Amino acid sequence: MNKRTAHVSQNKKNEVDYIKKLMQTYKVILIADLTNLPSAQLQSIKTKLKKDMIIRVTKKRLMRIAIQQLKDKKDLTRLDSYLDECMPALLVTNEDPFTIYKSIKKSKSYIAAKPGQIAPSDLTVEPGPTNFPPGPIIGELGQAGIVAAVEGGKVVIKRKSVLAKEGQEITAKAAGILAKLGVEPIEVGLNVVVAIDDGIIYEKSVLDVDEKEYLNNLRKAHFEAVSLAVGVSYISIGSIKLLLGKAQREMLALSKNIKLDEKADKPEGKEQKPEELKIEIKEEIREASAEMKPKEKAEEPKKEKSSSVFSKEAETKAQEILNKLKEADINKKKYKR
Repeated sequence: MNKRTAHVSQNKKNEVDYIKKLMQTYKVILIADLTNLPSAQLQSIKTKLKKDMIIRVTKKRLMRIAIQQLKDKKDLTRLDSYLDECMPALLVTNEDPFTIYKSIKKSKSYIAAKPGQIAPSDLTVEPGPTNFPPGPIIGELGQAGIVAAVEGGKVVIKRKSVLAKEGQEITAKAAGILAKLGVEPIEVGLNVVVAIDDGIIYEKSVLDVDEKEYLNNLRKAHFEAVSLAVGVSYISIGSIKLLLGKAQREMLALSKNIKLDEKADKPEGKEQKPEELKIEIKEEIREASAEMKPKEKAEEPKKEKSSSVFSKEAETKAQEILNKLKEADINKKKYKR
């Protein structure tokens, strides 16, 4: 018996051909997840982004067939594994993948929570007045764990209350209260899973860049690099001005220290300055002057002897003073040089 070949409708063949054409025509290909995205929001996103990209919602199986048929012309097989756990949509563009991701993120909106959905963050109700008049609403709020009272003819929430913590399932009561209070906590939009550009894979964690944090990290890295260059005296465009400033400051500090050292007293065993030596010599001259007086004799000297007689000790002292004066004069000339 002849084996029957599976019949593939012409519409499916045409869809595969169209997907292949899109993948070959555009430079950047993205896979997005449509899970929990209402059709109204999807149409709104398509309208907002139609100038930047084409969004094609198709079956996962047909997308896989198109990827396999293109593997010899344009290897996209690495995208296959990202189709496993999502309701995929194909996005194609010639724009930078980071720019496109940013545009998609801005296009997201918020809707009311539904029972059974997972809270994306702590869902809280803040204290303050509401638009509700006194009535059954107070009991409904109480059942949800919200403390309320009537003030000025209106229901007022008295304390901050958490209706669902991040990661928890949202109950029917919590969803009803949030809807009545006008709280729309559920973010909806295209959830980009992966992008491929010129053979390079960019996952969501890479595409979702906080620009402010990224710029701050760049500034921090630049500051640390310049600090390291200055610390090791590495000359570059970023460090040369700082190195010259550092050199000038060190030169001034060194010059100041030298002047301070010159003003300080010299340690023992070194030559004295001429001014200090002169003071010392003057004092020694005074002391010597007292010793250089003529010695008194018991008898009156004879009239024919008019010259004074000095002691040997006085003459030695006088010679020492003369030697010191000569030394002071020599040192003075040496300092002037």
